[in-house]
Amino acid sequence: MKQTHCNQTRTIQTRLTSWLILLLSPFSFSNCQSQENFQLESPDRTISLEVSLDQGINYSVTVQGKLVVAKSWISMTLEHEQLLGVDPKLVEITRSQVKEEIKPLIREKAAIIDDHYNEMIMKMEGDYTLVFRAYDNGVAYRFQTSIEQDITVVSEQANFNFTSRNQVFFPEEDSFFSHNERSYLHLSLDSLAAGRLASLPVLVSTPECKVLITESALEDYPGLWLESGGNGDLNGTFPHYALESKLREGSDRSVPVTRYADFLAKTTGTRSFPWRILAIARQDADLITNQLVYQLADEIRIKNPAWIKPGKVAWDWWNYNNLYNVDFRAGVNTETYKYYIDFASRYGIEYIILDEGWYRLGDLLDVVPEMDVEELFNYARSKNVGIILWVVWNTLDEQLESALDQFEKWGAAGIKVDFMQRDDQEIVNYYWKIAAEAAKRELLVDFHGAYKPAGLRRAYPNVLTREGVKGLEHNKWSADITPEHNLILPFIRMVAGPMDYTPGAMLNSQPDNFQEVFSRPMSMGTRAHQLAMYIIYESPLQMMADSPSNYLKESESTQYIAAIPTTWDQTRVLEARIGEYLIMARKNGNNWYLAAMTDETSREFKLDLSFLDANAYTAEIMADGINADRYASDYKRSTQTVRKNDSITIKLAPAGGWSAILKPN
Repeated sequence: MKQTHCNQTRTIQTRLTSWLILLLSPFSFSNCQSQENFQLESPDRTISLEVSLDQGINYSVTVQGKLVVAKSWISMTLEHEQLLGVDPKLVEITRSQVKEEIKPLIREKAAIIDDHYNEMIMKMEGDYTLVFRAYDNGVAYRFQTSIEQDITVVSEQANFNFTSRNQVFFPEEDSFFSHNERSYLHLSLDSLAAGRLASLPVLVSTPECKVLITESALEDYPGLWLESGGNGDLNGTFPHYALESKLREGSDRSVPVTRYADFLAKTTGTRSFPWRILAIARQDADLITNQLVYQLADEIRIKNPAWIKPGKVAWDWWNYNNLYNVDFRAGVNTETYKYYIDFASRYGIEYIILDEGWYRLGDLLDVVPEMDVEELFNYARSKNVGIILWVVWNTLDEQLESALDQFEKWGAAGIKVDFMQRDDQEIVNYYWKIAAEAAKRELLVDFHGAYKPAGLRRAYPNVLTREGVKGLEHNKWSADITPEHNLILPFIRMVAGPMDYTPGAMLNSQPDNFQEVFSRPMSMGTRAHQLAMYIIYESPLQMMADSPSNYLKESESTQYIAAIPTTWDQTRVLEARIGEYLIMARKNGNNWYLAAMTDETSREFKLDLSFLDANAYTAEIMADGINADRYASDYKRSTQTVRKNDSITIKLAPAGGWSAILKPN
């Protein structure tokens, strides 16, 4: 057994390595180059990656013998017209088969991840290497360079050329300045006009399988986006290096780039670049369990991470501090947040958050007079509740040392960093800086106004979650958060990593009686639909978005939410169809947690419990009430004893849900 940092253990079961060194004359290499392709198969041999060296480097992917990704070109251009991948000359190939176990510190889906792949490393003339990996559930590649001096990356070609008759779930963007909170347009890939832009992940549905495109190990480099080529292909595009950025007039937080360079990045010449990932799913359910982004990320960099504690958070902003049955004026003040602390303590909620308003915008050290922060921290400690502090990203950057030192002195549990809205090289590096500086002070991190997860959380597991998702907050001003949208997110955005969707609405509505009310928001979908999210949606730092007063009034639902963990030892997908329905079973310790969600169609399922062990279990069930189709807050709680030979009938109202906590007797 090989022990890596702080309990992140990898057990190497087998490692088979062979290599072939090709020392060829220019003439003989030219012949090889024009005639020979290089194959790499997945361990189960169902996925085949073919790499061709011709005038350039291209790859294609077949799944179960059928071509899914046609010839797709990859290259990188450095300054002084140094071309990587153009007229390539192969020096050496190393092949290996790796079968390991990863035991993640934060168990988002499972306590053990099987990391099994075949790898092909192609060392080329010109001080660069291409690394290809084939897994049973996807393929990935990356550039590596071994140049002594620093380099400037002018451009990168990342082409994804799909065969015909494909559909795409396309999170369309207007520009690179974005929160990456988008709805997914379900379109024919061929119908996309050239130049339409999308953030990642993007999901392509082919007749043979689904292919999700994303990246991992993104560091010191801009994020990958996709642009339609207009012919059923997608092409990588990147925000260029920011030469100048400027705070928008009248804003304390929006800092768009006002002048870009004609290159992508300035970086060290000896390095590995981000992985380009094609996650492949034969069934929709396979997307939910795909962990390639985590598997391909850099290993943990925190030496002593025992202080990192996942949990749930009582959140103030969404519910507009709508407190009632209290004898004080609710708002951003000491009394209000003591009330949050009391609520969290009563139900065993680990954290509360102080969102916007606790400091005078522009100065993190200037606390508003209505807030006695030191008294709050002392009170929270006495109640065993942690406090997370919301901050504007650029203000934090300007006051980094002094602010984080003060937060540490107060005893803050973490920070919620908001409104970056970019992923050019400068801002990508900002994420890594904040993660590292927060870790030094034992602070958790939740990134909002953020790009998708791309591997940072494995290196810095104190980054427990991030936004980059069109979540519940949009109910305050739009009707975009539909039951269908809620059933797209787990199959696309959640594949990249945890998502701070912020569930937990206690005021629930059906789509036909939903209203957008900023100051008293509601959810679209039933109460049971919301409760199921605490099992289905992955976020090790999971929000409870509604008012403590509403949770106290709805104590049965609140106790149920409080009993659901935020990390998982096992994940099983029992039924799944993207955008329509999802049924999952997760295990934590000895307990099982089951959940189902549906779109606007009522459904009935017979759930087979054969995955249970021989124990009898008591199931606490939260289901749609008989009138949930018209009054969405209607739910029914029941208990029953179940065993592995049993089955449970699940009835879902339109926009409905169902969940159960199973404890062994």
